[in-house]
Amino acid sequence: MIRLEGTRCDCKTFRMEDAAQLAELVKRNKEYWGRFEPIHRESYYTAVVQREKIRESIKLMQDQREYSFGIYKKGTHDLVGTISVYSIKRLPFLSGMIGYAVDQEHIGHGYAQEAIQLVTEYAFTGIQLNRLEAYVSPHNEPSVHVLKKCGFYEEGYLNQLLYINGNWMDHLLLAQTKSDWRTRR
Repeated sequence: MIRLEGTRCDCKTFRMEDAAQLAELVKRNKEYWGRFEPIHRESYYTAVVQREKIRESIKLMQDQREYSFGIYKKGTHDLVGTISVYSIKRLPFLSGMIGYAVDQEHIGHGYAQEAIQLVTEYAFTGIQLNRLEAYVSPHNEPSVHVLKKCGFYEEGYLNQLLYINGNWMDHLLLAQTKSDWRTRR
């Protein structure tokens, strides 16, 4: 297990025994998160499916292709969100994507910002990536804001990038390089 410690939250890679708690989190936020992500089948919100997703994420982590973390309130087992570095490409790219979601009841408490900072540092120092990218809906202004606060900058507008809830949705491409990150520290 990888554990990244912050002042408000800790980010820990998922274990099989986290499946029930993860299922509760995704089910509780089904409508809230559903504004910006594809519709899932009802089975997605079960511990069985979340256990399989965790099993897959462990395999991808062993292959150094994805790192999926739970965001936990500092010093507790309270799962308040998820964050991942995924679609990792090795040389000549050394890049990956970052994605996250915070429980609607815990928005505005700084968990997203701290988790992004922790995982970004791990991506550049632990995984040794050179570049992180994030796709975010231009309508998700709080997410755009927090990414920019964490040093990501807008690189482009991606027309009809993702099919979400019956519509092709545009997204912004935000990025940060290792040298950008070092400069900000």
